[in-house]
Amino acid sequence: MTGKELVINALHREETNRIPWVPFVGVHGGKLLGISANEYLQSGRMIAKGLLKAVELYKPDGLPIVFDLQLEAEQLGCELKWSDKLPPAVVSHPLRSKDLIDLPKYKTESNRFKEIAKAIHAVKDKVKESIALYGLVTGPFTLALHLCGYDMLLGMIKEPEKIKEVVDYCTDITMKTAGFYVYNKVDVIAVVDPMISQITPGQFNNFVAPYVNRVFKEIRKAGLISSLFVCGDATRNLEVMCKTDCDNLSIDDNISLSYMRELGHKYKKSFSGNLNLGEVLLHGTKTQVMKHTIECLQDGGELGYLLAPGCDLPYDTPIENLVTVADTVHCKCRCKKAISAESMDVVNDSIDLIDYKNYGKLIIEVITQDSGSCPPCLYMVKAVHESIIGLEDKVELREYKSTTKEGVALIKALNIKSIPTMLINGKLAYSSQIPDSETLRKRIEALIE
Repeated sequence: MTGKELVINALHREETNRIPWVPFVGVHGGKLLGISANEYLQSGRMIAKGLLKAVELYKPDGLPIVFDLQLEAEQLGCELKWSDKLPPAVVSHPLRSKDLIDLPKYKTESNRFKEIAKAIHAVKDKVKESIALYGLVTGPFTLALHLCGYDMLLGMIKEPEKIKEVVDYCTDITMKTAGFYVYNKVDVIAVVDPMISQITPGQFNNFVAPYVNRVFKEIRKAGLISSLFVCGDATRNLEVMCKTDCDNLSIDDNISLSYMRELGHKYKKSFSGNLNLGEVLLHGTKTQVMKHTIECLQDGGELGYLLAPGCDLPYDTPIENLVTVADTVHCKCRCKKAISAESMDVVNDSIDLIDYKNYGKLIIEVITQDSGSCPPCLYMVKAVHESIIGLEDKVELREYKSTTKEGVALIKALNIKSIPTMLINGKLAYSSQIPDSETLRKRIEALIE
């Protein structure tokens, strides 16, 4: 079988001669070329070169064209902050001061879309039908939050019909982007909606399911395969996600792969995930990467499973670690024999915890993947920033990223299970749940009185 055939068969829950491997090469493609994420994501020629380099090094069965959940938001008037090693971050929210009718007309003929189209055709010209190409579109719920800001979460309670109107509008945008990928002949369209890890199953059924189902039905009409891609700990929503019309669910390492396999078999969904990005791929040794890869292959099982990272690969992910994943996928038996008794404790650095009682300020710690690249992480950090305005002499915010050794050490020391998580003076306050600014402000004020 070709890599593309492996991916398509696995997505359809059909037999394959091995588990397919789909590395989510986003800004990491810039690393492979020695250029910044900023330069990489804005050049179709560079995107194609980065993906073809990934094909050479990582022997993938499938690849995303770009991993940028801000593309649609930028076209609709959100300002972006560009970075050397991260995808751009949304820093303004037009619907805080405008109405839907005032937003720019959405077009997939803009320069960035033209560059992506160039990349698709350049890659297809080289790989032919040997690997499956994924088009990633921002899901309606996350796009709505980009436009409204994180206080949309409070709006879901106070003004649900207004928020549904915004999500409905964003669904049309998601469908237009999906149509762009259909026209340019990718093989799989993934609706990436990371913010759904932050809501309840009831909210998912009201504010997400009816809208993403419209998208999935259009993708199926076009003869393509659909995936629902979520970041963070979406365990509570996995079952309702399985009840949507998608073909595949893609999860990150906050979620039990064994549990996802059970639900996948129950609801006849294929599933992808969930290689650990920070502790293993970014900071692990080759042996540790090999062990973890084999564990994922065993937990995922032989039917309907695709091995993939939990999210977009960090820019600085060591090439040798991803090569190790590829080698393990292609020759699991030989790799099993090569594994030594090396410990899986990848990060052994200790961390000095704060003496909260005597510090002199209220300490709010947010544990993230990286607020510059992960939307749920970004909006949890923003929630704190906006809630402590005027209280900076009494309250201090610290972000710990799971992509850093310090962050991994804190996660291990405090036994953090989900990302993003907020601690207030060392005590768990919110886990995979972003508070609205009003609620968080009252909680903070009560603690500093």
